Amino acid sequence: MSLDEHHYSLTVRWTGNLGTGTSTYRGYTRDHDVEIPGLPVLKGSSDPTFHGDRSRYNPEQLLLTALSQCHMLSFLHVAVKHGVVVTDYVDHAEGMMRLNRDGSGQFENVTLKPHVTVADPAHLSLVDKLHHEANQVCFIARSVNFPVLHEPSTTAAAS
Repeated sequence: MSLDEHHYSLTVRWTGNLGTGTSTYRGYTRDHDVEIPGLPVLKGSSDPTFHGDRSRYNPEQLLLTALSQCHMLSFLHVAVKHGVVVTDYVDHAEGMMRLNRDGSGQFENVTLKPHVTVADPAHLSLVDKLHHEANQVCFIARSVNFPVLHEPSTTAAAS
């Protein structure tokens, strides 16, 4: 295996057969388990709009999660490279998906709203550059076909 290639695998197992399979649209649940060896099972479903269980994660939430996580991890990486000490990071991400008349749909955009706290007030001016650089190296953001926007805010830690 090449060091340039990273392979991932998991199992998605539908658990929503109520006894008659998909004999009717409402005759089954959208529940499923995401199984990754060595990790807790992730309980999934569809969005409640599509008859899903609101107590389970849905794919749209997980896509937004992946983008937010990837940006955060990329940001922390580039912060270290530039000597910026980050002491706190919280993102309140939002995404907008549009449904089409034929029943298909797609995300139109995602807006990440990270609030970053840096240790040194002198580094406040670097943070926007770091967000841009993080977006350029985020594997997930580079893989989607819609805009990933950023509305960051930054503060310096109290002395």
